[in-house]
Amino acid sequence: MSTTAPAAPKSGARRKRTSSARRDDEAPLIPILARKVREVEAKAQRGKLGPTNRVKFQVIAFLVREERARVKADAELTDASRAELLKRLDGVATILAKTAARDTSLIQLLEVDQATSPVAKRMRRDWLLESGAELPPDELIITDAGPVAPAPVVPPQLAERQVVPPQVVSRQESNPFLAPDLTRPSQTQTPRRRLDGWELMGPLYKAFETGAGGGSATMALPPIPEFDRLSPKGLEVMPHQSRFLEAVREGHREFLLADEPGLGKTAQSVLAASVAGAYPLLVVVPNVVKMNWAREVERWTPQRRATVIQGDGEGIDAFADVFIVNYEVLDRHLSWLGEIGLKGIVVDEAHFIKNLTSQRSRNVLALAARIRERVAHPLLLALTGTPLINDVEDFDAIWRFLGWTNGTKPEAQLMAKLDETGLTPADKSFYPEARAAVISMGIVRRLKTDVAADLPDKLIADLPVELDDEFGRSIRQAERELGARLAARYRRIIEARGDRGLPAGEIDEDIVRLVAQHELDESTAASAGDENVFTMVRRIGQAKALLAADYAVQLQRSVGKVVFFAKHIDVMDAAEAHFAAAGLRTVSLRGDQTATVRQDAIDAFNNDPGVKIAVCSLTAAGVGVNMQAASNVVLAELSWTAAEQTQAIDRVHRIGQDEPVTAWRIIAAHTIDAKIAELIDAKQGLSLRALDGVAVEPGSSDSVQLSALMHLTRAALGHA
Repeated sequence: MSTTAPAAPKSGARRKRTSSARRDDEAPLIPILARKVREVEAKAQRGKLGPTNRVKFQVIAFLVREERARVKADAELTDASRAELLKRLDGVATILAKTAARDTSLIQLLEVDQATSPVAKRMRRDWLLESGAELPPDELIITDAGPVAPAPVVPPQLAERQVVPPQVVSRQESNPFLAPDLTRPSQTQTPRRRLDGWELMGPLYKAFETGAGGGSATMALPPIPEFDRLSPKGLEVMPHQSRFLEAVREGHREFLLADEPGLGKTAQSVLAASVAGAYPLLVVVPNVVKMNWAREVERWTPQRRATVIQGDGEGIDAFADVFIVNYEVLDRHLSWLGEIGLKGIVVDEAHFIKNLTSQRSRNVLALAARIRERVAHPLLLALTGTPLINDVEDFDAIWRFLGWTNGTKPEAQLMAKLDETGLTPADKSFYPEARAAVISMGIVRRLKTDVAADLPDKLIADLPVELDDEFGRSIRQAERELGARLAARYRRIIEARGDRGLPAGEIDEDIVRLVAQHELDESTAASAGDENVFTMVRRIGQAKALLAADYAVQLQRSVGKVVFFAKHIDVMDAAEAHFAAAGLRTVSLRGDQTATVRQDAIDAFNNDPGVKIAVCSLTAAGVGVNMQAASNVVLAELSWTAAEQTQAIDRVHRIGQDEPVTAWRIIAAHTIDAKIAELIDAKQGLSLRALDGVAVEPGSSDSVQLSALMHLTRAALGHA
């Protein structure tokens, strides 16, 4: 790569302008620079100065210097013309300076000896040609820098943080040699292509920014297969999912799966790994969905084992097929993950890696590069309903992850598709063709409205979360202590009653109910501060608050408006603070509001595009509220009744709703929260049986609170 700025021309002969280019302006390059610098300025004002615009800033600065030198040396210009042209160039330079003052990281790009990449050189050449300049052959042909050695998976600054769980050592020792991948093609010299001399990243981004060609950004998918050969017993793949999986079956391996939330991206990914045989598989996810991924692997591919990596990885199953890790702890597991022989990687909420300067982005890209080095056709899946957050250049990291580009130019497969168009960025028709070429690489985007016939009109999706901090551990300890108290009371009653011939290994359900009812009565009458089932459930809600709020933020970026339900005020307060920190406008519906304030909040949510989330009380906003502007609900806390949950969901699932509704229940795994969710679902059967005539098994008539306490008692007695 060149390490010097382009030299200023020594005479006016270096760039000869054609007569057509000079007819209106003695310096036709200046209007081009003025237009380009305003584009950069506008991006900087919106905080969207991505890599391409930074290069554009650099090239403008170079050309301003070149043009100033040319104007000063042009003997054909009158003094008045020269002064006017220099004044216009000063105007461009002033905008550059103001933009650099807004983003001080740009200042280094103004240095004369700042290195220029092939991308910058091509951009400079193209603008000069646009101005009508005639360039010598050595400036028309720009060669790329030689291949750069891939960055190590573990950067030096993370070396000391690396851990290797003991189970991983056992796996490596059981099979110390990775089987060679004989399907890898030999590395051959890539033939020179027609577009090799063009700067293409900017045009590719522009093709998407303008929506060139129109139409949904979804690659051509195979038809729905005649038979569902993938679903395990009791489950069924939906038609839109089966078409995606057929593409995997036909050999496609890199996808940006950008379906809206609620369309089953997780299930599609789990089954895609099975179809592709991409094991071991790494899944990198936000913390809030780790447990859900493990559950989905078990549901859809019961023959495969998944393990969740927590902290330093103690207790993981190193012989598992699927390793699930959250972004926050990935950095300490890079060394062994890079050597274990991964055949695929899934990145959930892939917009998390859009910032290429962040450590988590570098970690993911380094692992993906290592997999591509070792495996001929690895499975690479980027999942996100919102691949673009701020700017079209948010595609950059995802395209690099998938191996479609390297940040400065398209990689060989995409380059070949672009070359086949027979067009260049100088042709207007290049842009729709370029967009179509990128989409064909593996972009799949379906909206709920696109596949509404496949979906139930109302879906409740559970997201189990792991409360693995100190607060979560204290909750589980309190739950164990409550169970021990219930079990001790049961044993005292049995001992006092004497042996009445209870079969060995069985428990007396009547006594279990008696003990649970006594505890429930005491809990209902308890003073503030006493530890009981109600305070425990409230603490669980507090522990889930930020996890639920974080998921709601991710969801909002994918689907638009979201309704967030919680039971307790402190959970609502914590969620609203998190939304404010994320820059989201919210409204609140609480029990202490007047009717006018309440209706104003509802109207603002339904009618104001700037209001993104409604934070609602389960009890105060569960009835008499119409919020059809959203089709997604987050239930941060569970109700004690199935009816209350249904009423909350039906705030959006009502007349006027045009889309299928999805309710996302955030459930604390390995706590009483999970049992409460199960009991609520069982209670739904009463309504289905009594009102809708659906044939479902009769459930218990006990309250959810009583049933939950009975479950805790049985668990403590070893009969869960």
